[in-house]
Amino acid sequence: MRTVINLQSIRETAVKLATDFCILSRRILRYANLGTPRADFLREVSRMLMEFSRCDGIGLRMRDGDLFYRWEVTDGGEESFLCEKLSPVLKCGGRPVPCLDDGSLLERLFAAVMCRQVEPGTSCISPGGSFWIGGADRPLECPPLFPKLGPDELRELAGDFDSVAFIPFELKEESRGLLQLKSHAADFFTPSIIEFYEGLAEALGVAVSDRRAQYALRERVKELSCLYEIDELVQEQEVQLEDLLLGIVELMPPAWQFPEMASARLVVDERVYESSNFKGEGTSLRSDIIYDGQKRGFVELVYSGGQDPLEAALFLEEEHDLIDSIARHISLVLERRRTEEDRRILEEQLRHADRLATIGQLGAGVAHELNEPLTAILGFAQLSRKAPELPEAVERDLERIINSTLHAREIVKKLLIFSRQMPTQKTEVNLSAVAEEGLSLLESRCEKQGVKVVRRLAADLPKITADPSQLLQVVVNIVVNAVQAMPDGGKLTITTRADADSLELDIEDTGTGMSPETVKKIFIPFFTTKEVGHGTGLGLPVAHGIVSSHGGRIEVASEPGRGSRFTVILPVPARPFGARNQAEDPPDPEATHRKTPREIHPAVHDSE
Repeated sequence: MRTVINLQSIRETAVKLATDFCILSRRILRYANLGTPRADFLREVSRMLMEFSRCDGIGLRMRDGDLFYRWEVTDGGEESFLCEKLSPVLKCGGRPVPCLDDGSLLERLFAAVMCRQVEPGTSCISPGGSFWIGGADRPLECPPLFPKLGPDELRELAGDFDSVAFIPFELKEESRGLLQLKSHAADFFTPSIIEFYEGLAEALGVAVSDRRAQYALRERVKELSCLYEIDELVQEQEVQLEDLLLGIVELMPPAWQFPEMASARLVVDERVYESSNFKGEGTSLRSDIIYDGQKRGFVELVYSGGQDPLEAALFLEEEHDLIDSIARHISLVLERRRTEEDRRILEEQLRHADRLATIGQLGAGVAHELNEPLTAILGFAQLSRKAPELPEAVERDLERIINSTLHAREIVKKLLIFSRQMPTQKTEVNLSAVAEEGLSLLESRCEKQGVKVVRRLAADLPKITADPSQLLQVVVNIVVNAVQAMPDGGKLTITTRADADSLELDIEDTGTGMSPETVKKIFIPFFTTKEVGHGTGLGLPVAHGIVSSHGGRIEVASEPGRGSRFTVILPVPARPFGARNQAEDPPDPEATHRKTPREIHPAVHDSE
């Protein structure tokens, strides 16, 4: 009986097999281009291989950077996946390979096949260098490392399977991988099938490298998109700083490689901004926010879940760079916002100074024009009042004219002081003495209104060159303002002290206080919070003008319902080296510690 070989059928079968392998290779490469995470890629590719090969088990050994791992899937009616990092690993030719250094025959054979240390063309080694067997009951030779493999050795290699194939493939960056095919059927593989799988394994190696590149590209795109969106947010000038920082923390989680378990937090000057999904516990990556040479807070990305077993590190090296870039960006934003605020304040101060200069020029002109007619009105009214036998009604009217004219003349005088057109008479002045004189003028008024006066006047202050009448005007104007702020009584505290290069006068009340908006306007002429007829709106501007003309400044601290504090700061002329006031005690060589305010002014006393 003769066996008829149908060459046409064999050829068609071979062509179909080659086409099927080609289609599977394209499917794997196409899926790799999606740039999916490593575990998702391996899961899908192993399913493709299981479906195509009809094997009972698939395994992969690969290296990805510093990560060495194995991936296995078995089909016992339901797919079962196993992933595991490998450590410690064997070295082959001085290079580590994804094989456990446990001395076992299987791991040593894996390393030999991957490193091409087996002799092709033997009974169990294909011409392409793949190891394969179809049963564990036939001894084999696998030179040069494994001259003879008996049933026990073959059973160790095959495990619960009858047919196994270990197919090496190359990865980029001079690393190697291994594809394992396993079947419970004996003689499941043939030389031609092994040859096809070797081609498929090379395509798999290309796909693994491409997936890695695509995944890295997508991660870089996410990171750059995050930085771009942060920059776009920063460019929106109308966005408040609070909203800007909240927007940044919301943009961060999607930029990391595991966005589904990422959340972000930002701390700046002890203020905390958190993303909407922030959980607070987990593994975190943090970068400090530094500006003005100081640490002002930090930005933090937190993973709330566990680490993927197939990841060498939870945070990519590029993600360390990303969070550092975000921290630097936030530092620049804070510095820019502060610079803009400083500029806004300076511009407002310049506008304020310009308004004051304009009002001063206008006030000086108006004052000069009004002085002469006011003097005439006052003189004639006073003369008329001396006429004999004036009716009572006329006398009352003349009194009103005189009082109104004196009030108008006082306003003119304040305008001239404000515009600095009143002549000054400077002499050596003791600030505590001026403060005491001002209080003595107003003490009875304070008593009537239930205001308790506390004096903390330093004795033997350095004298300054100033106009005593103008400084007295400053004290009176500010004290009157403070008393008017305490209609139901309160406490008025006057303090004087000396620093190294200045004298300070504090006038503090427990009155109604002022809002920040009011504080900004109190030195503008004619601005007043009092009712019509109860204030000129010139008291504080005049005080401000006098202090400025003496080279000093006035600082104001106030809060609604908690009172106000006016601090007048006047410069002290520099004394020649070695000179000191006669009232000063000689320096104590033992006193090397930092002095408190009371130690600086031992003569300060409280009096009521």
